[in-house]
Amino acid sequence: MSRICLIGGSGFIGLHIATVLVQQGHRLTVATRKAALPAFSVLPSVELASADVHDPARLAELISGHDAVVSMVGILHGSRAQFEKAHVQLVEKIVAACKQTGVRRLVHISALGAAQDAPSDYQQTKALGELAVENSGLAWTILRPSVVFGQDDAFINLFADLQKRLPLLPLAGARCRMAPVWVEDVAGAVSACLARQETVGSRLDLAGPEIYTLAELAQLAGRLSGHPRPVIGLPNSLAMLQGALMECLPGPTLMSRDNVRSLQWDNVSDQPFPSALLGFEPTALSALAPDWLAGRDSNFIASCYREKAGR
Repeated sequence: MSRICLIGGSGFIGLHIATVLVQQGHRLTVATRKAALPAFSVLPSVELASADVHDPARLAELISGHDAVVSMVGILHGSRAQFEKAHVQLVEKIVAACKQTGVRRLVHISALGAAQDAPSDYQQTKALGELAVENSGLAWTILRPSVVFGQDDAFINLFADLQKRLPLLPLAGARCRMAPVWVEDVAGAVSACLARQETVGSRLDLAGPEIYTLAELAQLAGRLSGHPRPVIGLPNSLAMLQGALMECLPGPTLMSRDNVRSLQWDNVSDQPFPSALLGFEPTALSALAPDWLAGRDSNFIASCYREKAGR
């Protein structure tokens, strides 16, 4: 049994990682700024720790006494300064806290497509965070997932919900190619990295076995959920205008100009899934999506508004 600290792990992907690690007998500390996380509270051997992880002293206190840290803070929308705070400065603080407290093992979840010359602030700052980890001197592993899917995701479900509401779906980045990876495979990768010394010092791309354009993913979501709609790809100028308008709308931001810039690069890998290193093969989206999308009547967009309002 190990003690593992999850930083940035209070959301969709973090819950699946926590569940897998608890099932394997590990004790977890999950940092959170929320008053309650009901989905985590039912997991045995999970401690929810209220913490401002941007405070170096509190961060060191949080990490102290653990055997490993899983760093996975990420934001999809914001200014350049906000991206740098979450993806670069916080990673540097996590590295410093690990060194201060003697915690050597760090698994860092970044993103496929992270590069300093990438078109978006999101991708550029993710790359700078990776650089901080690589230069840390710690026993690190970097995981770079493509877009992550699962029954409770904010991606495939969003497309299904939009097509339930709209007569057609205007889509930015329609031709962008993606290799969706199952959330359970991401969780399995984290678990394998923590268990396998041979993963130390590796940057591993986590790309699923199937490649789709964004338009094909939207069409799949609409078809399987029973609300197929025409999907209309937008030229970049209109896509940027759509992103700018959506940034101004009240409630959760569903698309931003920085997201549009990210979609200028394909989100696929030229490397095969690291099955030999991790000990398992990835699961295809087509094998799983019909099981949860067919006949779904949940309202993803409304749930986003409720979460933002704290209800």
